[in-house]
Amino acid sequence: MNLGRVVFAPLLTKFMSVFSIGEATAGLIVTLVWIGSAALRVPTGWLLTRVARHKVVLGTGAVLTAAAAFTAGANSVPMLAVGALLMGLASGAYLVAANPLVSELYPERVGRAVGIHGSASQVAAVVAAPFVTVALFYNWRVVFVAIGIAAAVVTAFLYVTTRRTDLPDAGNADRDLVGSARQQWRVILLGIVILGFTGFVWQGLFNFYELYMLQKDLGRTTAKNLLTVVFAAGVPAFFFSGRLADRLPHIPYLICIVGTFVACLVALTRVNAVLPVVAITAVLGYVIHSLFPALDTYLLDTLPDENRASAYAVYSGGMMVLQATGSFAVGSLAQAGFTYDTIFLGFGVGLAVLVVALVGLRQTGRLPT
Repeated sequence: MNLGRVVFAPLLTKFMSVFSIGEATAGLIVTLVWIGSAALRVPTGWLLTRVARHKVVLGTGAVLTAAAAFTAGANSVPMLAVGALLMGLASGAYLVAANPLVSELYPERVGRAVGIHGSASQVAAVVAAPFVTVALFYNWRVVFVAIGIAAAVVTAFLYVTTRRTDLPDAGNADRDLVGSARQQWRVILLGIVILGFTGFVWQGLFNFYELYMLQKDLGRTTAKNLLTVVFAAGVPAFFFSGRLADRLPHIPYLICIVGTFVACLVALTRVNAVLPVVAITAVLGYVIHSLFPALDTYLLDTLPDENRASAYAVYSGGMMVLQATGSFAVGSLAQAGFTYDTIFLGFGVGLAVLVVALVGLRQTGRLPT
């Protein structure tokens, strides 16, 4: 699922060449992946009030298999855009069903379980850039053929595994999506604000990372493989951050992560030499990927059984709608003539304002804990 979402980023330059499109259109295609990832999250939350979590997960595997096959056969920009949207739909529905299931399988170790799940999915993001590099020696369509085959095999394996597993019934009381949203709106809103705005910046950054590095006059190979550095740093980040989220106060930990991400982003706009860029890239990748298990742990640990999946779905859908437009915003600003340094420095300033606001709200006791 994660490979299906992130694989479009290292393919952007290839799409721009093959389909003769500009940065704005390329950014829109990537944005459609994340809009798709957002679109079914709330409906999936409603579905989870009627259907078991593991059955929804299996359904998303079938959707990803079909979506990858469709994208592999795309011969126009509209077809490519539809394929991107479909792959996003599968990933979004999967996460809404899988994360509550994982937390309910290990209720005493939510952060640890979420961290392991995230680390596993992050491995796919790590191999995205080198996988694309190898595939492009043949054809870009090979990327999506391989994803489709892998999705079919893993879905079949998961089906066999669920039939042999004693699955939890913690979500049986979760039967009212709207009621859950009303009861837990403060927790939901905080999650949307933190990850929605931070994710907006992150979406624009990582999807244009290769082009950004080329604008810093780094070599093309170095620029492409820096995405691997960003995602590789995410593997230990998920693993350790989930454990830290079990031990540290949730809100201060989240604020510290976002503040550190702002510092890394601003630092990245100030350097151009290879070694400093690589070092900041590694730290930035670790920090941003630490945010995901930390926020999931806060939500899934805070929300009660009778609200968990429904409230999480509402948060997830709202957060994704907000962050999904990041790539289109960056592509449009870049095409309008702004340098990437200017764009991301401005985004960093905006996030700094958010951090200050969160600190102020926590000091006055207005954030839900």
